[in-house]
Amino acid sequence: MRYGRWIVLLSVLSIVSLFIGVSNVQIADLLHGREQSLQVLTATRIPRTICLILAGATSSICGLIMQHLTQNKFVSPTTAGTMDSARLGILVVMLFLPSASLWVRSVTAFLFAFAGTLLFLSFVRLFPQKNQLMLPLIGVMMGNIIGSAATFFAYQFQLVQNMSSWLQGNFATVMRGSYELVYVTVPLLVIIWLFAYRFTIAGLGESFAVNLGMDYRKMQLLGIGLVSLASAVVLIMVGTIPFLGVIIPNIVSRMYGDQVHKTLGLTALIGSVFLLSCDILARLLIYPYEIPVSVIVGIIGGVIFLYLLVRGRKHA
Repeated sequence: MRYGRWIVLLSVLSIVSLFIGVSNVQIADLLHGREQSLQVLTATRIPRTICLILAGATSSICGLIMQHLTQNKFVSPTTAGTMDSARLGILVVMLFLPSASLWVRSVTAFLFAFAGTLLFLSFVRLFPQKNQLMLPLIGVMMGNIIGSAATFFAYQFQLVQNMSSWLQGNFATVMRGSYELVYVTVPLLVIIWLFAYRFTIAGLGESFAVNLGMDYRKMQLLGIGLVSLASAVVLIMVGTIPFLGVIIPNIVSRMYGDQVHKTLGLTALIGSVFLLSCDILARLLIYPYEIPVSVIVGIIGGVIFLYLLVRGRKHA
């Protein structure tokens, strides 16, 4: 069974993740009910591992849906301006509502992410050939413009340090009582799973979808809305995780095919496995210190992304 080995690997990595860190947690201590070890496990290690699993699955699936909706293998929330737009929304909240709750920040980030993604899609329609290399470059440039504007205002109001440290992909600060918002991604992933077959049809193109009786525009808006909300939640909770939404769907596509309803679960599993592996590596490289997982994912993901770009250009 193709799911079996990935489930086993995810289970092993999850257990390893629970026992790696500065505070030493031994299985014997847990069996004897030692309070300090139990406290570390329940307060930090379990929340961190859950966040890693959900963030990896969510980011990968968001990339998969965006790639199908744009019919481009190199588009994801990080290469379509979605995450940069969400960052701008968070900055707006920090400027005008500094004491706002996580829910207010998430809703604002979602609205900005949704608007930014719609702006990107308007650029997509200007390129009827859907050039595989041009669209992600346009998305990155658009995201850089939005990000530069956010950085400019952050400098103006002395919020650069606060925003940069908060939005850097890092799971070290995940703790019980402050991570529960990430569970919002679970119903979002369920909704995406329920509409997976329709997203597969939408990925075949507007004319094909319309001929089958589908309202293509509404389906596209639904997909973008789900992706924007899920991406905003991940950004709020753990920061930006580069390239994950690009490389994982491409890897799954090469191994198991392109149909969303058949590869959705595998994309989630492999995304979680990849992020867990990177986070464990980030904790071990300079132990007892820790590297932000976004650095590890950025290096490994960047190399894979460049390979995919070069390979895509050869086959263009």
